[in-house]
Amino acid sequence: MRKTRFGTVAAMAAVAALALTSCGGSGDSEADGDKIRIGIKFDQPGLGFKDGDNYTGFDVDVAKYVANELGYTEDQIEFISAPSANRETMLQNDQVDMIFATYSITDERNKVVDFAGPYFVAGQDLLVPADSDIAGPEDLDGKNLCSVTGSTSAQKVKDNYAKNTNLQELPGYAECTTQMSGGTIDAVTTDDIILAGLAAQPAYKGKFKVVGAPFSEENYGVGLPDGTDKCADINAAITKMIESGEWQKALDKNTEGTGYKPNAETNPPTLSDSCA
Repeated sequence: MRKTRFGTVAAMAAVAALALTSCGGSGDSEADGDKIRIGIKFDQPGLGFKDGDNYTGFDVDVAKYVANELGYTEDQIEFISAPSANRETMLQNDQVDMIFATYSITDERNKVVDFAGPYFVAGQDLLVPADSDIAGPEDLDGKNLCSVTGSTSAQKVKDNYAKNTNLQELPGYAECTTQMSGGTIDAVTTDDIILAGLAAQPAYKGKFKVVGAPFSEENYGVGLPDGTDKCADINAAITKMIESGEWQKALDKNTEGTGYKPNAETNPPTLSDSCA
């Protein structure tokens, strides 16, 4: 099994503490001087977003909390862009130590990487204008539905709920929301928390709403190298964040003004000690 940087943290801290003690000083058992590399999305407002040197979003807030519980200060975190198509490769090639990037836990991915969590359970939903009467995917016959190029979300709606939906594929969700703001798109579809993050942007506050009728289940996990021994520690950190109320604070902050409420039957999630 390939050794990750996590395995060296305790040893390094112990050596540092011993050295300081031998000199008559007091040691700090945290991972002083070391870095933790965390993959996030840089282009998902409300979840993982890079603005200059600032990183914001729910994924970012959970990542910071977990890193702190593992002994890393915020200054020791190095955020790295983790596009969807590159996530497994980045973990396999030791480019990151963990990934918080709307990373759904699936059997196929579990063959090559491990997952802690889930720290959130999302569901495919719809983003619509605030005055829209669209209440679910069944209402989309004859409507213009947007999703990003290469996504299967819109096609699922057409195949399973409203066969006469007019599908529009655009390069990104920002383009979808721009066109919906202009009246040429009736709805945007992807995971509900991603939609809430879009609706929470200052330019759209009060203009859009998440329908709130999710029709799938996506378990967002913490991507980790295969064979990791860190799942229990990370799950304990997430559980502590939930029980302390910080998880709810982070969720509320990043979806403020959208009316978004996650599925109460699956959120906040209950975690075990083992990898998901």
